[in-house]
Amino acid sequence: MSTEELLPEGEKIRKAVKWISEETQLHPEKSRKEIVLEAERIFDLSPKDCEFLQRKFLTEE
Repeated sequence: MSTEELLPEGEKIRKAVKWISEETQLHPEKSRKEIVLEAERIFDLSPKDCEFLQRKFLTEE
């Protein structure tokens, strides 16, 4: 069993948000959409969490 499987669901989304923020700074050449999709896969997020990330990082405000 991996460490990610042991994390409570809320912890996964917090780690994903932190990771996305770091990735956008470290890899400005990557599109935001690419980074968000990668985070969804890496952190094995629920559809609800994926929707949250897409709203937060991919919509223009």
